[in-house]
Amino acid sequence: MWTDPPKLIQPSLLSRLPDGLRRLRPTAWADANRAGQAVDSFLEGPCFDAAGNLYCTDIPHGRVFRVSGSHWEVVAEYEGWPNGLVARGEDLLVADYRHGLLTLDPVTGGMAPLLETILSEGFRGINDLILLPDGGVVFTDQGQSGLQDPSGRVWRLHPDGRMDRLLNNGPSPNGLVMNRAATHLMVAMTRSCEIWRFVLRPDAVVAKANLFFRIPAGTSGPDGLAVDAHDRLFVANPGHGQVWVVDAHGVCTHRIDCTGFGRMPTNCTFAPDGRTLVITESQSGSLLAAEIPAP
Repeated sequence: MWTDPPKLIQPSLLSRLPDGLRRLRPTAWADANRAGQAVDSFLEGPCFDAAGNLYCTDIPHGRVFRVSGSHWEVVAEYEGWPNGLVARGEDLLVADYRHGLLTLDPVTGGMAPLLETILSEGFRGINDLILLPDGGVVFTDQGQSGLQDPSGRVWRLHPDGRMDRLLNNGPSPNGLVMNRAATHLMVAMTRSCEIWRFVLRPDAVVAKANLFFRIPAGTSGPDGLAVDAHDRLFVANPGHGQVWVVDAHGVCTHRIDCTGFGRMPTNCTFAPDGRTLVITESQSGSLLAAEIPAP
């Protein structure tokens, strides 16, 4: 996995969810995912739109925030569990565990279904998504899959509405990302502590999927993923409170230690400058920023 200890990068606090927006109360999400323990928030899905606005989600309370400095604005609040976000034109696409793929107008807060079922069958529970250069969408259908039931799926929605099932044997497919050339897809398999990698072909054929990177085993495996201009992979790992930095050959070179704030870095994305990694740290309800050195 690595030949030398990964170099340390210390993040800083970018912004913290204000106390007035924290809601410490029981939720169905906490019943299923936190053994019934109430949580005031659980941040995920950081993304920037074309104008440089920063957004993130709060899964258990069904909220999407727009963040500017210390100001957090509720863009949408609804009966759902929003996780991954991606900007598409003037709208945001939302990966919602309960409702499938949704569109969100960040000006009005209006939401509409984009894809609720596949051939009338509901999804297991959508987790994260990415936008392809041709306008298609690839998303993970995680549900409660894991080592006991490695049946999580990865889907591709084409611009014309066609659907491809790319994987159906994932032990908890979670975050996903393309390399810079948009030739290979990498998927975080949370419960097996692995990153899988395979060629994304124009057809639905997947061959020679391989294990690209394995993180240290622990209480929770990899979550959200990002890549930079040098094809380095950034792996948010709540189990260890780290974001691992992996070069294009699968070698871990750095680690971003988030434990000074909390142990749950759930996802990450690059700011428009291409050097600043923004991380959702969900235990503290914070956004962190890490300046990433050049290779």
